[in-house]
Amino acid sequence: MRVLLIGANGYLGRFVADRLLADPAVQLTALGRGDDADVRFDLATGSPGALTRFLDAVHPGVVINCAGATRGGARELTRHNTVAVATVCEALRRSGCGARLVQIGCSAEYGPSQPGSCTAEDAVPRPGGPYGVSKLAATELVLGSGLDAVVLRVFSPAGPGTPAGSPLGRLAEAMRRAMQSGDGELKLGGLGAQRDFVDVRDVARAVHAASLSAAQGVINIGSGRAVRLRDAAAVLARVAGYGGALNELDGPPGGHLRPTIGHPRSEPDHPAPVPYPYPDGCGSWQQADVRTARDRLGWRPRISLEESLADIWMEAACRI
Repeated sequence: MRVLLIGANGYLGRFVADRLLADPAVQLTALGRGDDADVRFDLATGSPGALTRFLDAVHPGVVINCAGATRGGARELTRHNTVAVATVCEALRRSGCGARLVQIGCSAEYGPSQPGSCTAEDAVPRPGGPYGVSKLAATELVLGSGLDAVVLRVFSPAGPGTPAGSPLGRLAEAMRRAMQSGDGELKLGGLGAQRDFVDVRDVARAVHAASLSAAQGVINIGSGRAVRLRDAAAVLARVAGYGGALNELDGPPGGHLRPTIGHPRSEPDHPAPVPYPYPDGCGSWQQADVRTARDRLGWRPRISLEESLADIWMEAACRI
């Protein structure tokens, strides 16, 4: 099976590439903006015609799109998350390869959920910020493309390679600094939110399964369990062997931004207005209903959050 992987150097893309390369039946080609890609192509600026010519030459059976941006203004997010996907869809429609498309979506497309609820794929999306809006627009483009396509809505990925700017990445870095300086007290904020964490290696397994399946539409990829960030912090402290006190700085969500995980203690704590109560626009609670992934992909998460956090800490500890 010939697979074209877009965004192989990203956080999710690296693990998807590893998973595909471990399958002897897969012939993998990586397309991206970096020098180490098999083919250099920028989806945000490249034309559908140019991508079509490449598709016709390589003739993949599956195209997996892991590319995108998680940070930036609305214009940048739209260019990398929406316009780029429009380019992929149009190129596939023009191409004679007939490839299946596996698009990586995200839970931010749903927006905030009712605490205690389990979000299924038929929930009405109400993204709470520009990132979620740009990803939802991409999903709608894929679903309306007429292609053989599936969108995997990934909840909160965790594990090795977790970006330093993510909540768990900032938490590990704050703990590393506290241990390095011998600080017996760690002041953290932003711990009230509850998120559905899923290991990035389990996400890669889901992508692999989706590429082999005939499933279409939207499929949630998560653990099916919401975890409070303060509980994740306690697990990370145990894994790291940090015996200091974890003091929380959270106030009621909304209105003003309190210090978040990893906020330097030396900086003045000036409240600053923020457009959404939570930076990811997902509110205080998110939990995936993952029955569709089980039923249509034969997929279940295997890696525990404690193992994911241990791997995050191992990488952070290497910087001590």
